[in-house]
Amino acid sequence: MAAGRSRRRKAPRTAGNSQEMWIYGHHAVFAALKNSERMAKRVLHLRDSLPENEPFPSEVDVKPEIVTRDQLEAVLPPGAVHQGIAALMSPLPSIAVEDICAEAENLPNALIVVLDRVSDPQNIGAIIRSAAVFGAIAVIIQDRNAPQITGVIAKAASGGIEQVPLVRVTNLSRAIETLKNSNFWCIGLDSEAPGDMQQVKQPSHTALILGAEGAGLRRLVRENCDDLVKIEGRGAIASLNVSNAAAVALYSLSRTPTA
Repeated sequence: MAAGRSRRRKAPRTAGNSQEMWIYGHHAVFAALKNSERMAKRVLHLRDSLPENEPFPSEVDVKPEIVTRDQLEAVLPPGAVHQGIAALMSPLPSIAVEDICAEAENLPNALIVVLDRVSDPQNIGAIIRSAAVFGAIAVIIQDRNAPQITGVIAKAASGGIEQVPLVRVTNLSRAIETLKNSNFWCIGLDSEAPGDMQQVKQPSHTALILGAEGAGLRRLVRENCDDLVKIEGRGAIASLNVSNAAAVALYSLSRTPTA
């Protein structure tokens, strides 16, 4: 598995999300403020809401503003779990699949997560968080029908979006071909597959491909996979939520020997 890196991206390209965005929640905000590839425009917080054990990042140029709860919630989506803090941040730079493949060439082990038609922001954020925990270097999604990076994704990722780039592609099958041409072994999760996730011997460069809940992997995506496996359960319910399936599969890959 790829080891964690504090600054893994190179020179910024174009903006991956064209608009400034409000990020909220302690972990998400502090991770964004520490990201040298972002710029803070405003930081709002309730009185006594800053974590006592984590000082405000000294490199941030803007002065935090103490506001009321009503003022804070006025700039956030209804029901946002903000933990008393929010920051208006510049967008993340966009990263291409080719950039990720070039980075992987210099790594002894590399893991990428590919999402086929997964569109729920909470699931995407949770998957990014798991990807960060288990050392993945990117999460790839198809641009069509996929949500933009928002505070919802950033909050669910709990800071992971600052470490694991969300790569948007036009054609997912073509992106998978690019990965394969860069020596990635593409493993698709399929509930009907004969093989079990626990039996996989992880190649040094692996792409884990997950489909939308219910629909699963599309035919062309499935056919482009080098291997199809399932997560073998023992209970009455046959399948997992896609973000839970991603976490289980990533954990399984982290414990299997490299082939």
